[in-house]
Amino acid sequence: SSCACTRNLLIALKCLELSTVLKQSSRLLLTSDVYSQYEPVRRGKQEIPKYFNFASDVLDKWSEIEKAGKRPSNPAFWWINGEGEEVKWSFEELGFLSRQVANVLTKVCGLQKGDRIVVILPRVPEWWLVIVACMRAGIVLIPGISQLSAKDILYRLQASKATCIVTDGTLTPAVDSVASECQFLKTKLIVSKGSREGWLNFTDLYKNQSADHSCVKTRIQDSMIIFFTSGTTGSPKMAEHSQGSLGFRPLLSERYWLDLAPSDVIWSTADTGWVVASLASVFDPWVFGSCIFVHKLPRIESTAILNTLCRFPIDTLVSAPTLFRMLVQNDVSSYKFMNLKHCVSGGEPLNPEVLEQWKSKTGLDIHEIYGQTETGIICSGFKGMKVKPGSMGKAAPLYDVQIVDKNANILPPGQQGEIAVRSKPIKPLGFFSGYVVRTLFYSHTHKAKSYSFFSLPRYRIGPFEVENALIEHPAVAETAVVSSPDPLRGEVVKAFVVLSPTFSSSDLESLTWDLQEHVKKTTAPYKYPRKVEFVQELPKTVTGKIKRNELRKKEWGRM
Repeated sequence: SSCACTRNLLIALKCLELSTVLKQSSRLLLTSDVYSQYEPVRRGKQEIPKYFNFASDVLDKWSEIEKAGKRPSNPAFWWINGEGEEVKWSFEELGFLSRQVANVLTKVCGLQKGDRIVVILPRVPEWWLVIVACMRAGIVLIPGISQLSAKDILYRLQASKATCIVTDGTLTPAVDSVASECQFLKTKLIVSKGSREGWLNFTDLYKNQSADHSCVKTRIQDSMIIFFTSGTTGSPKMAEHSQGSLGFRPLLSERYWLDLAPSDVIWSTADTGWVVASLASVFDPWVFGSCIFVHKLPRIESTAILNTLCRFPIDTLVSAPTLFRMLVQNDVSSYKFMNLKHCVSGGEPLNPEVLEQWKSKTGLDIHEIYGQTETGIICSGFKGMKVKPGSMGKAAPLYDVQIVDKNANILPPGQQGEIAVRSKPIKPLGFFSGYVVRTLFYSHTHKAKSYSFFSLPRYRIGPFEVENALIEHPAVAETAVVSSPDPLRGEVVKAFVVLSPTFSSSDLESLTWDLQEHVKKTTAPYKYPRKVEFVQELPKTVTGKIKRNELRKKEWGRM
């Protein structure tokens, strides 16, 4: 009937109107978000700005977009502790609270632009407040991992000449035991519900502060964060990053290793003391207006991780290879993840066996990344890229990455060499400013570290290929391969093996032979481990990397 036709026409017009509104809203959001505003700079039509501050130029801009109703309603920051406590902040709330903290640092502690503050906190909301407050005040943040000893803390305080430290009740005794030897340390802030003599209570102070604070004007090359390296080749170095190398870099880069949207939720399990926490839990997600999810996780446990992925709408998971190795030991296929779409792993290579198991149990690929404290992400498997086991993906935008010989000559495809990043004639924006050595500063031409290899007579063997072969055996949960001295051959392959909890054998001699034969059949026979040692666990850094250097030193120290 005519009435029905009229009604259908009205419905169609309303659908068309709604579609038009959605498209206009989508375009409005696309053209008004912070990342899109820097498109002319990425295209070379505008110069990189002389002045930049991540707090005012990114976070506060997202707060404005949020208040205008042009950002999804998900929080900017979402924290849980697994015991029922939960914190959610919008960008506006993050701005309000971080301004209060900035006033604590400047008015109460007397810190000025360029001063340094050591912050050693676990995954608690206060860490994010301090890092943003430091951006606002131009204070240089020096993060540290929670497992630092009193000796480690002393070294960092003396080397950095930091005038303030923020930590929790766990580490205050360690700080007090060395504070008298730190002549530059003036103020100690404790994140705790209780009090301690000689310490100011961080929470009490900032909650009573005004949120009226004007962000300082910072140049793009101004120092923002100093990371202490892991010190694998000596004492930890102070690698200085700027507003540009950490804050502006993701604005200049194309959407590569994360490719997030404002509606996305990302979870990185990295410790707050390492650079990957700053990349995956601060700068890169917030550039896109995404929600940063944090679980306090006092201990990394498979069931806690899997249950969290089932209970919360996490789109992207960033973690160390050790975590994925732990997870595939479980019946992962019985867990129904709420929203997980993208998995990222970095720190050391992932075994193909783990990649395959994760894919078969979840339907998801794990994209590997490679980087360093000094450079951030150098290579990555981009979102949507076909995953090739053993591949680190492609060079990150802004970086010219090549394989070179010992004389820095670029090698043709298929040749083994060292990973190198071009730093001349123009240093890429993502590079650190240089090493700070006590009162000196060195702008450093940096060559990326390569994976370790060791040479047996006439042969060159990469430990990872032997480890890959071993991990395929059902008895092996984890393994690390190093060179070991041998009176006849000079050096031989040795494997340290952690047995799978589902495997038991009292005849380790027979199992050793079985593992050796397995490697001979899986890879070139000459690569098999002539020595096998069964251990309860492998030595690891706090980020989950296997300390192969420690095992190697142990072996060669036995001579």
